[in-house]
Amino acid sequence: MGFGDLKSDNGLKALNDFLADRSYIEGFTASQADSVVFAGLSGAPKASFPHALRWFNHIKSMDRSALPGVKKSLDSYGSATAAAAGGGDAKDDDDDFDLFGSDDDGEAEKLKQERLKAYADKKAKKPALIAKSNIILEVKPWDDETDMKKLEESVRSVNTDGLVWGVSKLVPVGYGINKLQITCVVEDAKVGTDFLEESITAFEDYVQSVDVLAFNKV
Repeated sequence: MGFGDLKSDNGLKALNDFLADRSYIEGFTASQADSVVFAGLSGAPKASFPHALRWFNHIKSMDRSALPGVKKSLDSYGSATAAAAGGGDAKDDDDDFDLFGSDDDGEAEKLKQERLKAYADKKAKKPALIAKSNIILEVKPWDDETDMKKLEESVRSVNTDGLVWGVSKLVPVGYGINKLQITCVVEDAKVGTDFLEESITAFEDYVQSVDVLAFNKV
């Protein structure tokens, strides 16, 4: 069954839930599976589907024809894998609750309601998981006369909730030109690659272009 109709909200919700703890459709790197699912969309998912939108922007930036793997039909992706991923932790958490006890008559109903309440209370107390990603960006200057120190200062001046800058280094390109490789950790629901690229390329005195070198879930 896969994700269903990816042009509908139901299909996008299935895809968004699937990508809540994944970077890609299959495995730990982009593949033809991502290309097939990407092609099944009518465009960028709405902001109400943040995981699907983050994945869409990442795959959009790639040469999808060059991705490894073998294409399968769209409905081959998402169903069995998502069910297996969703079952493990939930089973561990819920084993303590036999929601429908075997007591008789009114006592059975009372016990059932008590257990349902206890189950709901336990779920409500669970802290919400914050999905994060580690991103490595490559920032290219205009030429060998670009002040790379000023360029990096400009990049690090991009500041917003859910964004933390990490280590960086200069990588030679040739002809005396270096590019900046810089790492950041983002909260997926708050910061996307589009925001980073638009914010950094706004420093047009120093920055020629920005590319996503790596994108991994934390």
